[in-house]
Amino acid sequence: MASSIGELFRITTFGESHGGGVGVVVDGCPPRLALDAAAIQRDLDRRRPGQSRLTTQRSEADAVEILSGLYDGRTTGTPIAMVIRNTDARPEAYDHLADVYRPSHADWTYDAKYGFRDHRGGGRASARETIGRVAAGAVARALLEAVAGVEVLAWVSQVHGIDAGVDAGTVDLAAVEANDVRCPDAAAAEKMVAAIEAARRDGDSLGGVVTCVARHVPAGLGEPVFDRLEADLAKAMLSLPAAKGFESGSGFAGTRMTGREHNDPFTAGSGGRPTTSTNHSGGVQGGISNGEDVLVRVAFKPTATIASPQQTVTRAGEAVTLEAKGRHDPCVLPRAVPMVEAMALLVLADHWLRQHALDVLPR
Repeated sequence: MASSIGELFRITTFGESHGGGVGVVVDGCPPRLALDAAAIQRDLDRRRPGQSRLTTQRSEADAVEILSGLYDGRTTGTPIAMVIRNTDARPEAYDHLADVYRPSHADWTYDAKYGFRDHRGGGRASARETIGRVAAGAVARALLEAVAGVEVLAWVSQVHGIDAGVDAGTVDLAAVEANDVRCPDAAAAEKMVAAIEAARRDGDSLGGVVTCVARHVPAGLGEPVFDRLEADLAKAMLSLPAAKGFESGSGFAGTRMTGREHNDPFTAGSGGRPTTSTNHSGGVQGGISNGEDVLVRVAFKPTATIASPQQTVTRAGEAVTLEAKGRHDPCVLPRAVPMVEAMALLVLADHWLRQHALDVLPR
């Protein structure tokens, strides 16, 4: 299985939803980086279950244990291994699914690929795997802040048919964290919460969109032609569970514009570097960052596990009616926010290192 991502800043995640724990190994982080375990825990706390009435009530502290790669508050340059123990796993709750394929889950596809699957909460297909990504993303955040002052922030911009009106250039973390749905538009957030709670009561689920902005990204990041910055961001985002769509900059809306409307005019910036008066490109041109804010959006489908009867089949092909039991999110969006941030951070950290590997000769 492909459980690794990145070239120079490379991570490998491990673990299953109802196994002993989950975690990550981060390889390629430069030495001497000041790294606070509490900062890693802050990002994990934003992802953990049971944090509000809108999420699964699985009760996990998701406390990080750093096993290697850190000494006296600084990275050593060797692999950073982190583990988060599972303390509220209830594998017996999934016994009724041992031979049943849940609609729109990875049950059938894992069986088709491997001829064997872990039915306990989906095993590696569970969103619990993303804990390792978020922990690694916190390391990437510390690196990018230290070397370039990069800030990465995501928020829920749409739930079902409810859209938020937010200025991506000014939204801040306090506004994002001001409500359970992590939408910085208070009026839209109230409607989103009501819609999610109504879906839960109806035994249903909702999807939506997470928007992410990366500020102060230096120009020059991206490796054409196949490792273009937005291409690697797209792969990273679409590797998240339940992610079904990706846009950068104007995205699909740009198809409704003319070239004159869409082009970003250059103006003289500070230090002799050009800047743009608009940002339809989303901070990336020709696959390389141009120094403007990098802006992406990720679409997430409605949660596949719902408390309503659904038609399915067993491994033997027998038709059955399934009504899911247990704990699940009626909407993945609030907890997807730190996951999207983590994937953006990991890609940007990798490309920052790749770019500086090129700068060994004076320009």
